[in-house]
Amino acid sequence: MNEQRTSRLNQLEKQLPEGLLVDSTWMSEHGFATNLRSHYVSTGRLEQPARQVYRRPRGTLSWQQAVISLQTLLLRNPLTVGGRTALELQGHAHFLSQTQKEVHLYGPKPPPTWLSKLPLQVRFHYHNDRTLFRNEPVHFGTTSLAWDVAKNRLSEAGAEASFTVQPWGQWDWPLTLSTPERAVLELLDELPDRETFHQADMLFGGLGNLRPRRLQKLLGDCKSVKVKRLFFFFADRHQHAWLKHVDRKSFDLGKGKRMLVKGGKYDPVHQITVPEDLNGNQ
Repeated sequence: MNEQRTSRLNQLEKQLPEGLLVDSTWMSEHGFATNLRSHYVSTGRLEQPARQVYRRPRGTLSWQQAVISLQTLLLRNPLTVGGRTALELQGHAHFLSQTQKEVHLYGPKPPPTWLSKLPLQVRFHYHNDRTLFRNEPVHFGTTSLAWDVAKNRLSEAGAEASFTVQPWGQWDWPLTLSTPERAVLELLDELPDRETFHQADMLFGGLGNLRPRRLQKLLGDCKSVKVKRLFFFFADRHQHAWLKHVDRKSFDLGKGKRMLVKGGKYDPVHQITVPEDLNGNQ
């Protein structure tokens, strides 16, 4: 019995990196019965940060470890980091931080319920990626990107994708997130209810290095007329060099007016109502 437990423990150490999370389903699929899990927990081999969730002890649990676990070990729920959070992680939106930290996750279905029960000082906010973009769904980001360890960058095969990989932690675990081009469209989708025009305006001021080729594809895939009109409203205000390489005539910007702000001012160029102090180009 002891030899069998030692063999199973060696298997667990090979399959489950220290610090990452798995659930009871993963444990069962990999042959770890309930009594064996209980034994590992009682002997300190495993921790249970939430009910039916396990990890091999390794420092303080972080939200990055939880998300990386979903992206690399628990692939039933493909999720990527997007919107405000992806922009913050890539140095574009530190001034957008709120008092209560939020982590924005995008995917075809919500994360497991245990994610919100972990002892973390963040709140996860889920978005259905299928409602905003037609093509290149989130599962592409979590399965088709390769990190070139030698060059410390995304492999050439994924260079034009709208997802990127950011190495995290001591072992450079791959955290998959939206590129700035995708993340800014995801953030604009949150206007005006969860983000503000003034925050978006400040953000656009620092987006001088976006890739027009990637923007062209994403705007073509974008289903939201509101998001596309807001994008060009802010892009016209800031007039970054990449704007002249984006063919706005190729996109469906819809017809008719869109009132996004009550009591605002109508912008006839983009056919949206915006805060009065933002009306007109800079």
